[in-house]
Amino acid sequence: QVQLTESGGGLVQAGGSLRLSCGASGSTFSRYAMGWFRQAPGKEREFVAAIRRSGDTAYYADFVKGRSTISRDNAKNTVYLQMIRLKPEDTAVYYCAADLYGAGSQRESEYEFWGQGTQVTVSS
Repeated sequence: QVQLTESGGGLVQAGGSLRLSCGASGSTFSRYAMGWFRQAPGKEREFVAAIRRSGDTAYYADFVKGRSTISRDNAKNTVYLQMIRLKPEDTAVYYCAADLYGAGSQRESEYEFWGQGTQVTVSS
């Protein structure tokens, strides 16, 4: 069982930035591709970004491309999501997830472990 814990969410004004972190338990973090998803109230959870095990390749949803950077530090068992120029529509609970077998999918079903989420609220 991989335990994932998100942090770094909060309340920011539109145009601001946040850096989300997700710490993973255990010593096998480098084996997993990692992803970030978000879910706004009343909406489906949607893909935000993913990164391969080595951190050399990343994928982004179109709505965050150019405004978000996913990265990982395997030595710290941590994946990050740096978000800039935040918009009110970015308001959501952001979740990190571990993909044990893939390269970082956009599909929620490909991820085996999920964190509890961290709230991001962007005011207009």
